[in-house]
Amino acid sequence: MRKTATAVGRRPGEWTLAEAEVLGRSVLRAPSVHNTQPWRIELADGAVLLRERADVALPQHDPHRRDLAMSCGTALANLELAVRVLGRSAEVTVLPDPADPAVVARVDTAELLPPTDQELQRYGAIMVRRSHRGAFTGLPVTAEQTARVVRAAVAPGAEATRLDGMERLARFFEHAARALQDDEAYQSELALWTIRDEAAHRNGAGIRFSALPPGELPWAGLVRRATVLPDLRVLRERLEAETVLLFTTVGDARIDHIHAGYALERCWLEGVTLGLAGAVLTQPLRVPEVRSALCEDYRLAGFPQALLRLGRSTRVAPASLRRGVAEVLGEKWRERQ
Repeated sequence: MRKTATAVGRRPGEWTLAEAEVLGRSVLRAPSVHNTQPWRIELADGAVLLRERADVALPQHDPHRRDLAMSCGTALANLELAVRVLGRSAEVTVLPDPADPAVVARVDTAELLPPTDQELQRYGAIMVRRSHRGAFTGLPVTAEQTARVVRAAVAPGAEATRLDGMERLARFFEHAARALQDDEAYQSELALWTIRDEAAHRNGAGIRFSALPPGELPWAGLVRRATVLPDLRVLRERLEAETVLLFTTVGDARIDHIHAGYALERCWLEGVTLGLAGAVLTQPLRVPEVRSALCEDYRLAGFPQALLRLGRSTRVAPASLRRGVAEVLGEKWRERQ
């Protein structure tokens, strides 16, 4: 989210249909809570607005809308990269208009500016990034790779830290899983966003039922009524075989949640460029006592927002369903087609 240098050349004007398609598809590939894809983009002359969709909020899982804002933050990271690979500068302003809080961010593209090699690599990772909800191979992520991923978390007030002490984290996961498994309202909401007739859904939103196999905690992340919870020893052993990053923010307001999602997606895409697989966990942090205990036990200086599992995999996870490009770009874009 840096100010960009001035480039020599014409001023970028109205977006072409091809450019709009690039922006829309890049945003659609961002990770989101329950794969709700809670965003739209609005194209202006020399700028793009990222808007939040409050109609797909999750009041049981996400009553404070932290995950909703973080999801928009991941979309912002993809949007910025898409603008850059189109050869434009990208000056990002988060929550630019107090009178219109649905606008999550504005990306101004005042100048022509070629993308860097790193930006091109991360943009290439957008379409191949997947949520790996299974065990990793066991081959370690090197310290150098972890450091590169952590350094990618460039966002105001947000940072990524590798967690140690997996026995403590296993206890937190177990407590959160039991609390969510017994929460009838949470389970009903999860069922609503779970797609069981997968063959009939070629696009849209929601979580594939096959992506939530029972007995996979913490690999699958989400806990259903039928999930068989492993004991603490098994949980600890699973976690010790992985690299787990914790994303924290200095504050706990909406802007901090957006920055956390932005930092998370940048880290995840950097991991993909290094050949790593990953998956995000936020469910344990949405149980208040778990979030508080995590802060105390790990002596965190900020607020925990998300966990990112990293490892190696020999298989490619299936892609999640996505909405159509026309839906994310809106009516004005459809009228131009």
